[in-house]
Amino acid sequence: MSEVVKLERHDNIAVVTVNSPPVNALSAAVRGGIFDCVKAAIDDAQVQGIVLTCGGRTFIAGADITEFGKPPKPPGLAEVLSLMESSPKPIVAAIHGTALGGGLEVALACHYRVATKDAKLGLPEVKLGLLPGAGGTQRLPRAVGPELAVKMIVGGDPISADAALKAGLIEEIVEGPASGGEAFARKVVAEKRPLRKLRDDDSKLAAAKADRSIFTNAVAALTKKSRGLEAPFAAADAVGAAIDLPFEEGLKKEREGFLKLMNGEQSKAQRYAFFAEREAAKISGVPEGTKGRNVARVAILGAGTMGGGIAMSFANAGIPVTLIETGEEQLKRGMGIMQKNYEATAARGGIPADAPAKRMALINGVVGIENVGDADLVIEAVFETMAVKKEVFGKLDQYAKPGAVLASNTSYLNIDEIAQSTKRPQDVLGMHFFSPANVMKLCEIVRADKTAPDALVTAVSIARKIAKVPAVVGVCDGFVGNRMLAQRGKQSEKLLFEGALPQQVDAVVTKFGMPMGPFAMGDLAGLDIGWRSRKDRGIKSEIADALCEAGRFGQKTGKGYYKYEPGSRAALPDPEVEKLIDETLARLGRKKRVVTDDEILERMMYPMINEGAKILAEGIAARPSDIDVVWLYGYGWPIYRGGPMFWADSVGLKHIADRLAFYAKETNDPSLEPAPLLRKLADEGKTFASLAAASKAA
Repeated sequence: MSEVVKLERHDNIAVVTVNSPPVNALSAAVRGGIFDCVKAAIDDAQVQGIVLTCGGRTFIAGADITEFGKPPKPPGLAEVLSLMESSPKPIVAAIHGTALGGGLEVALACHYRVATKDAKLGLPEVKLGLLPGAGGTQRLPRAVGPELAVKMIVGGDPISADAALKAGLIEEIVEGPASGGEAFARKVVAEKRPLRKLRDDDSKLAAAKADRSIFTNAVAALTKKSRGLEAPFAAADAVGAAIDLPFEEGLKKEREGFLKLMNGEQSKAQRYAFFAEREAAKISGVPEGTKGRNVARVAILGAGTMGGGIAMSFANAGIPVTLIETGEEQLKRGMGIMQKNYEATAARGGIPADAPAKRMALINGVVGIENVGDADLVIEAVFETMAVKKEVFGKLDQYAKPGAVLASNTSYLNIDEIAQSTKRPQDVLGMHFFSPANVMKLCEIVRADKTAPDALVTAVSIARKIAKVPAVVGVCDGFVGNRMLAQRGKQSEKLLFEGALPQQVDAVVTKFGMPMGPFAMGDLAGLDIGWRSRKDRGIKSEIADALCEAGRFGQKTGKGYYKYEPGSRAALPDPEVEKLIDETLARLGRKKRVVTDDEILERMMYPMINEGAKILAEGIAARPSDIDVVWLYGYGWPIYRGGPMFWADSVGLKHIADRLAFYAKETNDPSLEPAPLLRKLADEGKTFASLAAASKAA
């Protein structure tokens, strides 16, 4: 018998237990073990009922994704499920923890399901660019009806045990999985209940068969935000097959859809992103076994937009916060905005009705930096100038308790310089949150020269605790994300001087899959910010300065690169801007030319890739995948393109290097010359991914 699956007989009930830590994934060994044990229980004349349960902290949490892309090992999951479903003896799935993906598909092939109160059940394959491939799209609609099935399969979010009970996905909520499953199996045997095979039960499909709009409306609501993604639509088609086709034909349709996605570029990119996120949590250059410091309370300096968003992130995770301002008025304003944000989310049904009061109770708003004394982590979110930051950290040195981690939320300033303002540079690092901080998932963790390993581990683990994706980066101007973005910004501006219009550039960038183009983004942030910064540094930007001199600061003034109708955020092209650009070019003696969409795409993306190569060469990012994580979770890079460095590999580094050299010459811009690392990889016919492989080998 199997090492990871064991069979025990308790009188007339056979208990099959999977025990394959950490998450009982459906590896070949687990599949084979379930098959052999269930078959042995069916063949045992003494056995009248079978329970499938799991040891450890969870039921089967899904497929073994390390097997993806490798030759399949028998038995296949479909073979295991067919044996279970056709068993002449009732099989009960006893679920605790999570039953996700293949785990839920196993449970759906059983005749009955019970779960503990804390269990979560779902089919999240869509998040890896896939659809359930072992009957999930056919059995789940028959278990819960097509509307909820669409929500779970196309949306990919799990449901609670209570919701599963209500929907008929499980029969009972039990105390312990093994004991509860066994008690339920005895009941089924004693009452001689008929075997419920979902494949033969179309009763919950009847309404959608009679009126297909029930299904199509549910799909339309869920795919609204799926721009550019293939998997949600393919998943919806597979669920539609459950309504339209007999079970076996529906299974065939599902399999076709699964294989097509599995072999497609999007799923490869999404699976890469999944592993990249996990890889990012591993910190290079930290001694093995380094433990983080305990964080029981956090203090945040500044109750503005960023400080408030950061405070909400901690309160959402149940961590108490001291929110500190310099005056009562600013504090009151900040607390009021957080309250409003929570109430709006509760009104939309995003959080329970009692959540705003509970979460606000965790945020203690006070005036004065001396109140940081009981915090284990202090995050500064004050005005973005070096002088202010240094003053704050000097005071923190005085008031923060020994061993507290001191973090700056700066988006580009030098953390080494900030750390010099204290007598404890080992406790200082950057925690760069992205706006809005309570929504955006990325947190760039900036390792300064003297940052202690345990301080770094603390920042990474606390970021994960508050549901952020941490990426460790080094000190340089703009770190990883903003440093690369600056190169795109430079080119977008140049393109206006050559004949492109803001709406043309933005259209190319959004067609690629980015949420916004550079000019719409500038309007949203406020053009006056960049203007002020340029004036401080004595830099001119003729077109952007002319817009600001005309009072066009973006959305806040109703006009920037675009015009905005009152109360609307829709960016409308403005002939006035075109006229202003033409006048500026005429004044500077510049000639316009036709700029193609292909050129715009290359000049928006390739300089960022080039900067990414420099970042890797300098060791600012440890791995190409860390750069990708920054862009996926901080800037809305489309997940189906895997991140800029992954995408560069798919385009081909030789092509990118050659095009950069061409544009450097054509536009007389030496900053576009290919970076030495990019040129080296291109000449050797290698990829950025080869760097990661080499570092693992080292």
